[in-house]
Amino acid sequence: MGTSSSSYSPKTVYLDVDGKMQKVIFSRYCSPCDIRELLCSSSNIARNTAISLVNSEGALISIDPTMPTNTPNSQYKVMPQSTGQVGDKEDMFQNVLSQVAEQFSRAFRINELKTEVTNRLAMLEKRVELEGLKMVEIEKCKNDLRKLRDEMTSKGGGRVTCGCKYSFTEDGKKLSPRRDVPNYPKYTLSQETIEALKKPTFDVWHWEHNEMLSCLEYMYHDLGLVKEFNMNPITLKRWLLGIQENYRNNPFHNFRHCFCVSQMMYGMIHLCNLQERLTMTDMCILMTAAVCHDLDHPGYNNTYQINAHTELAVRYNDISPLENHHCAVAFQIISMPECNIFANIETEAFKHLRQAIITLILATDMARHGEILDSFKQNVDNFDFTNHKHVTCLKLVLIKCCDISNEVRPTEVAEPWLDCLLEEYFMQSDREKSEGLPVAPFMDRDKVTKPTAQIGFIKFVLIPMFETVMKLFPQIEEIMVQPLRDSRDHYEELKQIDDAMTEPLPT
Repeated sequence: MGTSSSSYSPKTVYLDVDGKMQKVIFSRYCSPCDIRELLCSSSNIARNTAISLVNSEGALISIDPTMPTNTPNSQYKVMPQSTGQVGDKEDMFQNVLSQVAEQFSRAFRINELKTEVTNRLAMLEKRVELEGLKMVEIEKCKNDLRKLRDEMTSKGGGRVTCGCKYSFTEDGKKLSPRRDVPNYPKYTLSQETIEALKKPTFDVWHWEHNEMLSCLEYMYHDLGLVKEFNMNPITLKRWLLGIQENYRNNPFHNFRHCFCVSQMMYGMIHLCNLQERLTMTDMCILMTAAVCHDLDHPGYNNTYQINAHTELAVRYNDISPLENHHCAVAFQIISMPECNIFANIETEAFKHLRQAIITLILATDMARHGEILDSFKQNVDNFDFTNHKHVTCLKLVLIKCCDISNEVRPTEVAEPWLDCLLEEYFMQSDREKSEGLPVAPFMDRDKVTKPTAQIGFIKFVLIPMFETVMKLFPQIEEIMVQPLRDSRDHYEELKQIDDAMTEPLPT
C-alpha cells in the first residue's frame, strides 16, 4: 500500500459465481459486515442476505479480515442462507453508523479509534458517490460522522494533530490536515479553462483556492495518474486539501505559488509532448514534486536558517534545510491513510516514487543550480530518452524551470509575483538586521530595486537554463524563451530610466 509495512497490503480472494471466477479485493481494516456486503455484491446477492462462505471441499470459511486467501484453482463459494430484503438507503447508513458508534464505546487507544473512523468514513464516502443518495441523506450522514469524530477527540483529550508545522513564528501553531469529507465546491472547468491550463500564459491570479484545488485535481485525472496509480478520488481530494493547509500565508512562498509551479509543469508536459516520451511514473513524479516542493515554507530562506542556527538548520546539518523539510512534510501527509494517494501501489513502486520525488524537491535549492544545469548540458546534445540518467537530469531541470518561471508569463501576471518576492525578501532582511545577521544586498530594501533585482537573474540564470532546454524542445522558444528576453529588455529599459533620474544635474 505504498509503505514499507506489508500489513498495509490488501487481501484477495477468488469466488465461484455461477461457474465464473470473480476476484475480490478488500482492506485488512474492513469490518466483517463490510466484507459480507462486498461478497454479496460480487455474487449478485442482495446486500442484507445472510450468507456463508465455503471452500471447494464444502468447509465453512470465517468471514472477517483474517480469513485465509485462496487461489484461482481453489475458489470459494458464497451460499445465501435466506432471501432477506434490502432496507432503504437511510437504514443502511444508520446501520453502519451504529457499528461505528459501537466501536467508539470500546476502550481503544485514540490512534485505533482514529483509524477505525477513517476507514469507515472512506467506505461511506464511496457509497455516497456510487449510490447517488439524496442530498438530505448525505448531509445527515456527514453530521452524524462529525458528531462521532468529536466524541473521539473528546476521549483523546483533544484533536489529534499532525506535526507538520514548525515554530518559526511566535505563535508556534501546528496545523492539522482536515479529517472530514472534502467539501470544497466541485467546479466544472470550461473548455476554455482546460485549454488555458496547458499554456504558460495562464493567469494564476484569477482563481480562488477552491478553484485551484479543482484545477490540480483535474490535472491528475487528465494525465491519467488517478487511473494508472489506482488513486481513490476522495483520497486525492483530501490529499490536496492537506497540501493546501500546509502552505503558509507568506507573501511569495504560499499555496498560489505551489499552484503556479504545478500549472507550469502541467503546461510543459503538454507543450513538450512529454506524455509520449516519458513514463506515467515520470509524469507522477514531476507533478507530485511540483505540488509538494515548498510545503511549510517559513518565508525565510536557507541562508537565514543556517546563519540563525534554526531548528531546521540544526536538524539537517545546514544541508538544504528547507528542501529537506519540504520533503519531510510531504511524506508526513502521505503517511496518513486518509491522505495516501499511493495506497494502492506495490511497496517497491512506492519506494521508487518517494526517492524520485525527494530528489526533485532537493534540486530546487538554488545553491545546486550550477551543478544541475552543467550535468544537463553534458547530455542535451546527445539526449537519450531511454537512458535513466539522462531522463533524471531532464526532470531535475524541468522542476527548476517551473519553480522560477514567473518571468515566462505575461508582464501583468509576472510583475505581481516580483512584488510578492521583494516583500518576502524585505521581511527577511529586516529580521536579519534586527538579529545582527548578514544581509544579502539583493534582499535589502535600502539597496534593491525591481530592475536590479531582475536583470541579473534573468540574464544569467533564467535565459541560459531555458535556452539549454530549448535545444531539446525547440517549440518552447516562442512561448517561453522569447518572453524571458522581452522581460530582460523591459527591466533594462527601466534601469536606464532609473539611472537617468538619479544622475546629478550638471552644475
